[in-house]
Amino acid sequence: MNNRLKTILKFVVFLGVGLFIFYYLFKNFETAYLEDCTLKGIPEAECSLLDKIISDFKSVKVIWIIAILIAYMVSNLMRALRWNQMFEPMGYQPRVINTLGSLMIGYFTNLAFPRIGELIKTGTLSRYENIPFEKVIGTVVVDRILDILGLLVVIGMALVLSFGTFKDYFAQNFVAPSQSTLVLLGVVVVGGLIGLFVLNRILQSGKFTSPLLLKIRNLWEGFKDGLTSLKKVKNIPLLIFYTVGIWVMYYLMTYLCFFAFAPTAHLGMVAGLVVFVFGTLGMVFPSPGGMGSYHLLISQALIIYGINGADAFSFSNIIFFAINVFGNILIGIFFFILLPIINRPRLVRQNHSA
Repeated sequence: MNNRLKTILKFVVFLGVGLFIFYYLFKNFETAYLEDCTLKGIPEAECSLLDKIISDFKSVKVIWIIAILIAYMVSNLMRALRWNQMFEPMGYQPRVINTLGSLMIGYFTNLAFPRIGELIKTGTLSRYENIPFEKVIGTVVVDRILDILGLLVVIGMALVLSFGTFKDYFAQNFVAPSQSTLVLLGVVVVGGLIGLFVLNRILQSGKFTSPLLLKIRNLWEGFKDGLTSLKKVKNIPLLIFYTVGIWVMYYLMTYLCFFAFAPTAHLGMVAGLVVFVFGTLGMVFPSPGGMGSYHLLISQALIIYGINGADAFSFSNIIFFAINVFGNILIGIFFFILLPIINRPRLVRQNHSA
């Protein structure tokens, strides 16, 4: 099976699972909505969840959606500036427009092919800034490590501020992993680290003449340059500022959306943090844009705070489509068109010098 077919197969599988979750949620909320209508004496013919969602979209306060998109783009600009910091120790100074554009093209690609966007943004920046691919991918890994650390901090804050809420939810919805599962996970992590250590020692020794191993060593060295770029960053306080700023903007995207939709306008900042954490965890599932899993966890978090299922489902769709349609799709297409135009002179010079 070739790589293209594997990519298409993964896309179809994850899209299918995401759509199934979305459809399952819709049917469950539709059933509850019809039951609520029956209790209120509203005829079933006048009680359509789809009509309600459409009506809810029409009722959204556009000014808050604009504020959400501004916060989203500020977070992306900060991520681009932080990414550029990692290239400085390696002697590269990418233009911010290329770094930001590569990010947005990557997000746009992820909507069609989940996780492939990481490679696309890497290849895009590598091409337009003439930086070796393996060095760029190393910085992407560092970027993801920083994201994981940031997520852990945010989860910790949410746990401290609303411990009872989380405790009740996980007690009702999840089973604690067994001791054998935790041991197996530990073995896998330790084994992986040992494997990387051994690989590094073998490649560092240089005691081989195989062209393939020499190529692997060059790729590994480039990857390590990118991976170790974090400890060589000149302005660590600025990097921390960008990292904190990214997560503050992410949080604001959820919190500000409360005010765009009447049923959630009364929710406070702690509720915003909890809903944000649930939504972020929903994005981990590799369906297009978190389709289905994002809706599920956002809705579950809002239900915890007393929002009925139909309104919670509407809110999850409002924020999902606002970010993906107006943010990732439109801005992604914009940069997809713009970057080749502004980089054409540089590419022509590179081709001539080659």
